[in-house]
Amino acid sequence: MSKKAPRAALKLHMKKNASIRIGKNADLMAQLNLLIVLHRLAEESKVKAFEEKSATIKVHHVRAVAKKLLKSTRG
Repeated sequence: MSKKAPRAALKLHMKKNASIRIGKNADLMAQLNLLIVLHRLAEESKVKAFEEKSATIKVHHVRAVAKKLLKSTRG
């Protein structure tokens, strides 16, 4: 993932709710959080593909893992 999201666009989206104070580098923290989530999704998808004895990670592996991750974060 060589391209980064533009910092100005991220700050604009984060500042839409004016009642919340945002630190200087909150946009960078959001990018790092996204990278961590994507890394976790990739690792879990790799494990799912290995369990199904598949040599490649396919779309259904990623979708299955994403559903599981979303379910676990919502409670």
